[in-house]
Amino acid sequence: MLRLTVPISDEEIRSLKVGDTVFLNGVIMTGRDAAHKFMIEHFIKGKPQPDEVVLYDELKEILDGGVIYHCGPVVKKHDDGSYSFVAAGPTTSIREEVYQADVINHFNLKGVIGKGGMGANTLKACQEQPAVYLHAIGGAATLIAQAVKEVIDVKKLEFGVPEAMWVIRVEDFPVVVTMDSHGESIHEQVEARSKEKFAELIA
Repeated sequence: MLRLTVPISDEEIRSLKVGDTVFLNGVIMTGRDAAHKFMIEHFIKGKPQPDEVVLYDELKEILDGGVIYHCGPVVKKHDDGSYSFVAAGPTTSIREEVYQADVINHFNLKGVIGKGGMGANTLKACQEQPAVYLHAIGGAATLIAQAVKEVIDVKKLEFGVPEAMWVIRVEDFPVVVTMDSHGESIHEQVEARSKEKFAELIA
C-alpha cells in the first residue's frame, strides 16, 4: 500500500503504475459537470472577470499539484455554519471526458478520482502532465466519507450541493491507479478483452 500526500510531485506520479493501491492524504477538491464546465468557460477558454479573479487564484493554488474528485457528496450543515460529509461516493467520470484534459493541463492537476475510467484525451493528458486517474469504490459512499476529516471551504455553492466545489482534507482515502502516466489504462484493457470475448461468442 502506497501513501501520497497532496501536493504530489511529478516524480511520485511517474512512479505509479496501473494496479497500485494508494492511500491519499491532504487537501483535494470535488468537481463534477457544472464545475468543469465553469472552469473551461470562465478560466481556460475565457478570461476571468474582475469578480472571479480571487476564485481563479484560489483554484490555481488548490489544484496545482493537486487532485480533483468527481463526487456529488451528501453534506450536513452544522449549527455553527460548518459542514461535514455524510456520503462521498464517486461519480461516473466519463461525463467529464470532454473537459478533463484541459483542466489537467491548465491547473497542473496530478490526479483525478472517480469511477468507471476515462477516455483517450484524458489518458494523453496523464502522459503529458504527468497525472493519474484514481478509481474509487462505487457503492461505498458512507465508508469513503469517513476519510473526509474536514470540509475546509466550498466554492460556487449556487451550483447546488452536489455540483459545488468542496475543498476537503482527506486522510488515507483509498484509491487504485487505473490510468497511469505511461499510457496504460485498465479500462482500455477491459474494453479490448470484452470486445474479443463478444466476437468469440457471436462467431
